[in-house]
Order: sequence, then structure tokens, then C-alpha cells
Amino acid sequence: MSLKNKNMKTTKLDTLINKHIGKIGTQKRDKFENELNLDILGETIKKVRKERNLTQEQLGKLVGVKKAQISKIENNLNDARFETILKVFRALNAKIHFNVVFDNQNVELV
Repeated sequence: MSLKNKNMKTTKLDTLINKHIGKIGTQKRDKFENELNLDILGETIKKVRKERNLTQEQLGKLVGVKKAQISKIENNLNDARFETILKVFRALNAKIHFNVVFDNQNVELV
């Protein structure tokens, strides 16, 4: 039995995103990209916390917030305060680098 179906069409992910979300540079696409980046950041925080054998409650105590706030950061960074996110990174002993772009001019903050 062949796994390939000769009648099945494939489409690149970029093509689908352009069609359904919008092309790069549009407001809808920018919002989508920002939300995607925030989700990845939250997942990364969760992964590192687990690698360090910390519960959400333990990390919350290190940061000075409740377990629920850590859960929100890991699952939906849209509601998190920037200051709290920085505290989480510090508690996880992470080096923080920022890359900010102003009108196509790259500014790196370390």
C-alpha cells in the first residue's frame, strides 16, 4: 500500500498563511506573527521551567507571583506584564537580549 495519494494536492504553509491571514507587512499578518512569537516564548518558559525541575508554584515564589500568573505566562503571554516576564527570565537564569526594529532600522538591546 502506497502512502502517497496521487490525487492529493500539497500547498506550502506560507501560501496558506498569505491566503488566509494576509501577506507579510499587512496589519493582520503582523498581529498573527506577534501572537505566534508570544506563544513560542510561553512554551519556551514552560520547557525551561520543567527542565529545571520547578513547578509553577515554585517558579511563582521565585518571581513573587502566584502559580496562576505563571500559568498565564506559559499559556497566554498577551495578559502578562513585561516586568513579570523579565522576573521569570531572571529566576530561570536566562540571558535576555532584545531586538527592536524602528522603521526598518535594527536596534539590538542587551
